[in-house]
Amino acid sequence: MIRSASVAVALCAACLTCACVHIGPARLKADQVDYARALGDAKKRTILAAVIGLRYGDAPAFLTVSNIIAAYTFDTTGGATANAGSGSMPNYALASGSVSYSNHPTFTFTPTTGEAFASAYIRPLAPALVLPLAEGGIPIDLLLRITAQSVGGLQNGNALGGENSAGAPGFFELLQALRRLQLAGELNVESRQAEGKDGKSGPMGVFLVIGATTSGESSQTAADVARVRKLLRLSSNTRTYQIVYGPSSTSQKGDRIPMVTRSVLGILTDLGAQVQVPLERISDGSTKPTVGLIGGETRPTIIIHSGKNAPGNAYVTIAYGSSMYWVERNDFDSKYAFTVVQNLMALAEADTSSKAPVVTIPAN
Repeated sequence: MIRSASVAVALCAACLTCACVHIGPARLKADQVDYARALGDAKKRTILAAVIGLRYGDAPAFLTVSNIIAAYTFDTTGGATANAGSGSMPNYALASGSVSYSNHPTFTFTPTTGEAFASAYIRPLAPALVLPLAEGGIPIDLLLRITAQSVGGLQNGNALGGENSAGAPGFFELLQALRRLQLAGELNVESRQAEGKDGKSGPMGVFLVIGATTSGESSQTAADVARVRKLLRLSSNTRTYQIVYGPSSTSQKGDRIPMVTRSVLGILTDLGAQVQVPLERISDGSTKPTVGLIGGETRPTIIIHSGKNAPGNAYVTIAYGSSMYWVERNDFDSKYAFTVVQNLMALAEADTSSKAPVVTIPAN
């Protein structure tokens, strides 16, 4: 009987040891995906909170997840009791064991302040950082609608209100023509060495090639190329135009396209100005009226809904005051634009001294 108890305890210990040995690989397979998704969802909520906060004039604050420690504890115990029996006491043997498991993750947040905040969120995004995204497949009309305040002197909408708050119709006409050229394969974005003074090579620049092919041009493509050149006052003697940062001027060259880009805060503020908020929040002075749409645009860049309760399957949801704000999961255009904004923020933050979060998963 004593031998049977010993064997039972040994088997119990072996099973528990086996479970301990394999907890590390099992948690790695789950945690790598789960924490990546959790960080992505947290970033989406941060962006939406900043958009709605700016809609009501609140200054946003950004916390970076700098460290994650997933602390798993797996404890096992085992024991045995045996009685050989004496007199009227019967023989018996008992084996016992217990398992305890706990998970206490620790998250470290680092606020983005000072020079890192100014560099990532206040300074305008460089055209050389933004425009190559169009070559990667992002629709150029969506990209410029989000990031550009003006192109060739044509003004995008702004959140400051006034007569021109919705932007110039020519700006949106330009975006639509550029998108058609992109879909036709007649628009390329190239990064190359710019020409400097005295024939020397200058810094790296970004160039827009309009009417990329020289043959087989359709009538629609020819009309779009001509319209883009007219709107931007470009020379017809070349197909390649350099993008330069700055406002338009009467002395600009015919082979350059001046562009004023927005900062990350400018992007978030503009998105907030398009949000339909409860009318009582406008009438009581909490926020400004919603910016209108012109130039053939039929919808805001991102449609953000508001109400007392958000649907349970919303793409992203945040609470502000007594209202809930959310983006619908079945609204692909809004979700895609949201993803573009998230990618732009990641590019802007990459130039700061902040490091990517480190996930530590003890597996012993």
